[in-house]
Amino acid sequence: MAFLWVVACLALASTVSGCGVPDVSPSVAYSERIVNGQNAVPGSWPWQVSLQTYTGSHFCGGSLINQYWVVTAAHCNFNPNAHVVVLGEYDLSSSAEAVQVKTVSRAITNPGWNANTMNNDITLLRLSTPAQLGSRVAPICLAPANLVLPYNAQAVTTGWGRTNPNSQALATSLQQVVVPLISQTQCTQYWGSRITSAMICAGGAGATSCQGDSGGPLVYQSANGWILIGIVSWGTSNCNIYTPAMYTRVSQFRNWIDSIIA
Repeated sequence: MAFLWVVACLALASTVSGCGVPDVSPSVAYSERIVNGQNAVPGSWPWQVSLQTYTGSHFCGGSLINQYWVVTAAHCNFNPNAHVVVLGEYDLSSSAEAVQVKTVSRAITNPGWNANTMNNDITLLRLSTPAQLGSRVAPICLAPANLVLPYNAQAVTTGWGRTNPNSQALATSLQQVVVPLISQTQCTQYWGSRITSAMICAGGAGATSCQGDSGGPLVYQSANGWILIGIVSWGTSNCNIYTPAMYTRVSQFRNWIDSIIA
């Protein structure tokens, strides 16, 4: 009985915080660009957003972190005068989905962003009007500043990026893929001195994120729900499924994020 009470308390904690707990449960097989990924269950990643041009072309992903704010990659170069945030999207080819299209009043890029080294690849977008939260639109919890995850932990990345390295076509349905976290030491064997403490290395086990997934989430399932640990940043130009891809380390920027969105 005491154990059940602990479980109930954990469940309550995530409910109270109101993040990281989808109404629709994801179907994650911890075995499987989202090259070599699989279709997500519609609505199961409700924090996933699509960054689009005014004409409706998807170019990057992002994650809803509260009613007013989305986090994405700096290299997506979001322009509030030319781009919008689309919430509740699943099938990019469908016009029947009840999506929310939001303009952005401010795009705030981390002052340390360096386009040459891809270091500090993070931008915050403030929506002009608040997201209407519901079963298909809900925020993700942010990684705490002191987060240390075990290597070989399994994380999930989602997006509409290229699913075939030989084609420029984007996925139409939201894709998901399970990727193992790789230690910085292992990662430098692939990427050398380009790796910094502001990056997380994941993948290389036969699946990866790819162009079009940029800015989207890398999430980890904690006892209290899903937390955002990374932002899709960079990797091989051909989306090699045997080379780890790089993600912006969200925990490193937690204090900066809190200072901006407060």
